[in-house]
Amino acid sequence: MAFDAMAQTEEDRLIAAYAAGDPVAARALTARLAPRIYAHAMRMLGGDSAEAEDVTQDAMLRLWHAAESWEPGAAKASTWLFRVTSNLCIDRLRKRRGGPALDDVPEPVSDAPSAVAALQSRARTDALQDALMRLPDRQRQAVILRHIEGLSNPEIAQIMDIGPRAVESLTARGKRALEALLAGRRAELGYEDDD
Repeated sequence: MAFDAMAQTEEDRLIAAYAAGDPVAARALTARLAPRIYAHAMRMLGGDSAEAEDVTQDAMLRLWHAAESWEPGAAKASTWLFRVTSNLCIDRLRKRRGGPALDDVPEPVSDAPSAVAALQSRARTDALQDALMRLPDRQRQAVILRHIEGLSNPEIAQIMDIGPRAVESLTARGKRALEALLAGRRAELGYEDDD
């Protein structure tokens, strides 16, 4: 809890410095937040790095425009950015329905130590991403924020503008749906020895 307060204080200080015209603060805040926002956008958009870059840039621009009216302590910049990013991704997903198939979207290059491990990792990643993309938007968003980004239910509730119990419900339904979508693929994905 103290770390969150310190992080928020640092984010608030950087936003205030940027609003006052400090370019160093803008670079520091970008270095701190943009990689997490980009990773979140990549997951929400099914691995489309170009769209994820556009969404990250758009989300950061929105933060810069909000800097002058930012209220310190009202919200964490990272929480605010996750919400903005999620909304931008959902808008893009709705616009591209009927666009390229998930299999046509290239995956990021893996740093796996061996070819076999790389193939297995890719198959697992593809299977999870495919299953995530089959979830309804809100369930996918809740599952990604909770289980991939590691955010707490109250943070997710704030991002999604719903109550914590609704987050729990969306996350639970999303996990059950993922389990059903991935059932029967354990051997194919190399999990036959895993318990």
